[in-house]
Amino acid sequence: MFTVFGGHGFIGGATVAALRATGAEVCVPGREESLPRGHLGHVIYAIGVTADFRQRPFETMDAHVGVAARILHDADFDSFLYLSSARLYRHAESTVERERICVDPEDPEDFYDLTKLAGEALCHRAGRRNVRIARLSNVIGHDFRSRNFVFDLMRAAWTERLITLRSAVDSSKDYIMVEDVVHMLPLIATRGRHHCYNLASGVNLRHADILAPIVQVTGASVTIAEEARTETFPLMDTDRLRSEFDFVPTSVLPRLAPLTREFGKSLNA
Repeated sequence: MFTVFGGHGFIGGATVAALRATGAEVCVPGREESLPRGHLGHVIYAIGVTADFRQRPFETMDAHVGVAARILHDADFDSFLYLSSARLYRHAESTVERERICVDPEDPEDFYDLTKLAGEALCHRAGRRNVRIARLSNVIGHDFRSRNFVFDLMRAAWTERLITLRSAVDSSKDYIMVEDVVHMLPLIATRGRHHCYNLASGVNLRHADILAPIVQVTGASVTIAEEARTETFPLMDTDRLRSEFDFVPTSVLPRLAPLTREFGKSLNA
């Protein structure tokens, strides 16, 4: 049995669908419901605030720490898997899971990282068995309501026929397909030997790589903002995931053109 908190969101919903497709029993508590009673089985904690965390500090803290604290303190479960973020490595010297993470509490861009770190720290200090963390990179899938980078590019391409980049085309970061994520999460939750895992492809894609299939499908033009700078995310270390689970990520680039077409159809639906 699995209980997926945040099961109505993008990653949580995809996880629920994948689990049910295997015949697993899955409980999906509502966002406003009190903590479910009884045994929760394997808990996957996918509650989170992403692109709008800057405008919603209190909701972000509650999502990343408050609700998780109540579950870790009060619930009966077999395992608890907390979904964190690879964004934590932005200021780190390496991306191995044991790397020391640095943040600035006065920097509004670091607020998201601080809340995720607080959630991770709680997992470490909860004193419960089988509590694990998965640090996700940028997840790509059928999340057409998302305000994250790739979907903002698609949205601008279809609605305005013009993409304006705020960072240089040689900027790069890691992307992973949602199918890989939902395949790995139950394995990490039920069989993981370590406390923390990077769930990423281990391959950085440049903005130019991402733009090419979107522009090819939509015919949109691209402009680069004058203040655009190159922003390169450190290459994600996935040795732990590969050595323990023989993880081989799906290539993201071939999936972008079909996703762009589906995005366009969703706008006209």
